[in-house]
Amino acid sequence: MPEHRKDRRRRRFRRGVFVLPSLLTTGTLFAGYYSIVATLQGEYRSAAIAIGAAFVIDGLDGRIARLTNSQTDFGEAYDSLADVIAFGAAPAVLMLSWGLWNLGRMGWLASFFYLACVALRLGRFGVESDRSFFVGLPSPAAAGLVGAGAFYWPARVESLLMVRVLLVCLLLVSLLMVSRLRYHSFKNFDLRRPQPHTVIVVLASVIVLIVFDPENVLLLMAATYALSGPVVRALSGVARRRVSRRQQRSASHSSEPGA
Repeated sequence: MPEHRKDRRRRRFRRGVFVLPSLLTTGTLFAGYYSIVATLQGEYRSAAIAIGAAFVIDGLDGRIARLTNSQTDFGEAYDSLADVIAFGAAPAVLMLSWGLWNLGRMGWLASFFYLACVALRLGRFGVESDRSFFVGLPSPAAAGLVGAGAFYWPARVESLLMVRVLLVCLLLVSLLMVSRLRYHSFKNFDLRRPQPHTVIVVLASVIVLIVFDPENVLLLMAATYALSGPVVRALSGVARRRVSRRQQRSASHSSEPGA
């Protein structure tokens, strides 16, 4: 085959590859929009499932873009806009209708505060240079926690005590997104490289647990990841204080006469 035809086919292939991540991003956008529609109809379980679908599709979007080397500025901008809908507006509307509606103005203001924190989190992520870890709770994880809660209890929350608990939880999740806490990004898990057999066993076990008891397992996983940032920061602080005390003790011993 002539060389110029091969080059033309390669260019066409590259253009086709760039379409795939954009289609997946559109899928994320659609899932977020469908979640809002389901929420307006009072179908909170369906709305939560749609947020979960957006979470999965968004993860595939980034993985495929990296695997095919098809990351572009347009793709990142489009992905951020879709994330604002899927992981910002959709969970905010769901939280308002499902759990905070009885609080009136305070409820929808808290819902908006969550949406604003998602937009700020995504804006900060867009200008970060080091992405080996997440600074602040990722917006998909925050949305996953909201969706997992509605999936666990799909009926509208009527108890005033539980409504107040949900309000506090939503505000804490919002603040975690704009915090400086570090979260594991899992980007070191390279699908192109061989992985230990234990990784397959762990993944298979997680899938089995989710199928066996999806409501409890998904909520536990989402809450565990959200709390991992503060817990790791606290443990790191304790470890640093212990090292500092040891250094002070060794310094005092070395400065004693006859040491």
